[in-house]
Amino acid sequence: MISSPKVSVIITCYNHASFLDEAIQSVLEQSFEQYEIIVVDDGSTDQSAEIAARHSEVKLIRQDNLVLAAARNSGIEASTGEYLVFVDADDRLLVHALETGADRLDAHRECAFAYGRYRLITADGKPIPWVPRQSIQGEPYLRLLRSNYIGMHAVVMYRRTIFEEVGGFNTSLAACEDYEMYLRITRNHSIYCHNQIIADYRQHDTNMSLNTDLMLKHSISVLNSQWKYARGNNRARAAYRAGITNWQEYYGRKLLKAMRVRVTDREWKRAINGAVVLLRYYPGGVAHKTVDILTRITTRAPRRFSIKAFR
Repeated sequence: MISSPKVSVIITCYNHASFLDEAIQSVLEQSFEQYEIIVVDDGSTDQSAEIAARHSEVKLIRQDNLVLAAARNSGIEASTGEYLVFVDADDRLLVHALETGADRLDAHRECAFAYGRYRLITADGKPIPWVPRQSIQGEPYLRLLRSNYIGMHAVVMYRRTIFEEVGGFNTSLAACEDYEMYLRITRNHSIYCHNQIIADYRQHDTNMSLNTDLMLKHSISVLNSQWKYARGNNRARAAYRAGITNWQEYYGRKLLKAMRVRVTDREWKRAINGAVVLLRYYPGGVAHKTVDILTRITTRAPRRFSIKAFR
């Protein structure tokens, strides 16, 4: 740790004590030395704060449980680095991550952020066979309207000044706040892909991406916020519509499958919630099958449950 760090690594944590030490250690082992570590404990009820406090190199911030976007904004406010990296407590950086990102931002002053690629690991840290995403050609904003091809947030290194220009993460979002930030930035700024694998993305039972209700709702909501910018341009309008279809198909089908399980297991409240999300955010496509599931729910569920209660 140094008094004037070039890179601030902000680790956000909510009840991931079992992974947090690995995330911190992955920063301490970096080939790049001009960094600071800030851990934002977002109201954890486990041992996360105690684990962070064991490391003298860590600046620990504790706050009530809010949304991930708010935790990241707290980290920004407490940081001092010229460049910023956000790491979820269940993920980890590879040893050259900070050096690679800082070198690229130093060389490409016109870019708001630089990003690379990631690899998948199991809950216990073992590699998962997987072909990392290659860099995408074309205008970043249009490509991002179609899909979040950057994916994992820890592969991104931001220039601090971009947050002073576009603002912090959107705290109205409980998910996809990184995706919304990418879109907000790339509308008017250049970015750089160095294509190096620099982070491990851990797959486990509590990954936010497994919450299909949440992900369908917020991915569509993020894209809807871009319509006012996309509607006046033919290419952007086509990319926007392709993105809506992409997220509806990807998370909509997963949610429909999950709802069948919920009905079978008589998890009526979760089933009705899922049905309402599908009907609102995926009114076409597979959503017509939701009517059949809703019929089964309303005829088999206890009378105390009603669709109206979950809108």
